[in-house]
Order: sequence, then C-alpha cells, then structure tokens
Amino acid sequence: MRVVTIRQAKAALSRLLKQVSEGEEVIITRDSKPVARLIPVAEIKKKRKPGSMKGKISLGPEFFEPLPESELKFWE
Repeated sequence: MRVVTIRQAKAALSRLLKQVSEGEEVIITRDSKPVARLIPVAEIKKKRKPGSMKGKISLGPEFFEPLPESELKFWE
C-alpha cells in the first residue's frame, strides 16, 4: 500500500492509476490524515455468449420428464 499527499497525487495521477490498475492500493492524505483510497474497479464481466457451455454440461432424460404431482403443488 502506497501513501501519498494530495499534491503528490495531483502531480503523478497517471502513474498512480497505472499502479492501482495493477492491483496496488494508494492512500491519499491531507495534513497526514487519510482522506481517500484508490483501489481498482472490479473487473467488468464479459457479455454472455450463447453456447459457451456446450459440451460442459449434460442433462439426463429425467430432466425433461414432467414433475410429479406432489412437486407441482409447491409451484401453484
């Protein structure tokens, strides 16, 4: 974890953002007191692609059979 002053953060913002994107945490201080924390944004998930699980999951024929009456009552 790196600690910098506001003045240092202004002067080196691009470099600090690069370090944060690589996983480092940066604390910004004012008068020796922490006021902000730079952390990486959670990774944006990729769009779903139809068929990406093909061949990785298999369903038995019982999956397509009707539910028993006793279970159907729970869904009504």
